[in-house]
Amino acid sequence: MKVVQLTFNDYGAAGGTSVTTLRYHQTLIRYGVQSKILCRVKGLSTDDSEKIKYPRVLERVLREITSRIGLNDLHAINSFWVPKNKSYREADVLHLHSLHSGFFNYLALPMLTKNKPTVWNLHDVWPMTGHCAVTFDCQRWKTGCGHCPYPGTYPPVKRDATALEWKLKKWAYQRSRIAIVVTSHWLADMARQSLLGRFPIHCIPYGINSDIYKPLDPDQSRRALGIPAGKKVVMFMAVEVDMHVKGGDLLREALRLLPGTLKKEIIVLTVGHKGQALLEGLDIEGLHLGYVEDEELKVTAFSVADVFVCPSRFEAFGSVVQESMACGTPVVSFAIGAFPEMVRHGVNGYTARPESVADLSKGIQLLLEDDALRQTMRQNCRAMTVNEFTIDLWMKRHIDLYKQLLN
Repeated sequence: MKVVQLTFNDYGAAGGTSVTTLRYHQTLIRYGVQSKILCRVKGLSTDDSEKIKYPRVLERVLREITSRIGLNDLHAINSFWVPKNKSYREADVLHLHSLHSGFFNYLALPMLTKNKPTVWNLHDVWPMTGHCAVTFDCQRWKTGCGHCPYPGTYPPVKRDATALEWKLKKWAYQRSRIAIVVTSHWLADMARQSLLGRFPIHCIPYGINSDIYKPLDPDQSRRALGIPAGKKVVMFMAVEVDMHVKGGDLLREALRLLPGTLKKEIIVLTVGHKGQALLEGLDIEGLHLGYVEDEELKVTAFSVADVFVCPSRFEAFGSVVQESMACGTPVVSFAIGAFPEMVRHGVNGYTARPESVADLSKGIQLLLEDDALRQTMRQNCRAMTVNEFTIDLWMKRHIDLYKQLLN
C-alpha cells in the first residue's frame, strides 16, 4: 500500500501537529506501508519527503491581494499542481493533515479527492471555520461565521471575510470525497455539527510508542537534570508560541495561589519556545529546558515531574498530555475539549473548571501534597496508555480505514 501525506512541514520542530504527523509517517513505514510526505517546508534529510514546488513571485503577488480581503489561502495555486506529482499519482491513498498556514488552497480539494481515496486528520478545527484553528466560546462556525469575534486568532485575518471563506469551504466540500478522522468524541460531535457533517467521521485517538515514552528511574532523571531529590516538580510544556491559547498566564496565577510553604518545595520545569517567560517574576524556583526535540530528554523531563499541568484554553487533543501519561505522570488540566476523555478526574489526574485559576491551583496542590494519591494516579496513567493509546491500535485503525476506502 502506498500513502502520500500532505502537510505544511515534514519534521517535528513546529509543535504538536508536526510531531504527530512525523511520528505517524515513521510508524506507517515500520508497518510496511510506503509513505511519502508532500510539504511546503522540508526539514528531513531523507527522500521520504518532497518539497512542493510553487511560483514564489506569483504567489507572493496573489497573497498581497487575497490577504487584504481576509482570505489567507487562496493565493496557493501550487495546490492545483499536486496531481502532476509522481508520489501523488502512484499513491493508493491521499492523507491530509493541517492544511492552513497559507500553503494550501482548499479549493483544490475536489480535484485532489475526485479519483483518490482521501483521509483528512483534524489536528485542529480550522477545516470547519471561516478562518480560525481555535474557536474558544464562539459558535458561529455552525451557521456560517461572519462578524468574527476573534479575527486575531491563529491564523489571523486582516479583514473579516469569514462568512465568505465558510461558503467557499462549503462549496469545496460539496464537491469532494473525504473520510474525516478525529481524535476524540468531543471533536467528532463538533465535526458532525459543522461543514464536515456531510462526510463519514471516524474517531481514532492518537497512539504513542509506550516503549519510548515510559517511566524512567526518577532519581537518575533528577540527577540528569540537576534537580535536588527533595524538590517536587511541576512541569509545563508549550511548543507553540501562542501562550494565551496554552494558558501560560492562567498557570502563573494558579502557582501564585499555592501556599508559601509548598512554593519553597517546588521547582517549575518548563519546556518550549516561550517557557522562560512563565518563570519571570514567580517566587518559585524554575528550570527552563527550551525547545526539546530529543525524545529521550523529553521522557526524562516527564519522569522527573510529579505533576504535569496543561492549562490550555482550547485543545483539539493534546499530545503532550498523552506523552505525560505514558511516562506515568499525573495531569492537571481544565475540563475542556478532549481532555476529560484522557484526564479522568480523580483517576489519573485532575480536571479543573474551565479558566478557574483557583480550581487549577487546587488540583496542583492536591497532587503535590498527597503522595499516596499521586502514586496511584501514576499507575493509572501508565495502565491507561498501554490499554487504550498504543501505537499498534492507532496504526491498525488507520490501515483498516485505508483498506475500507480502497474496497
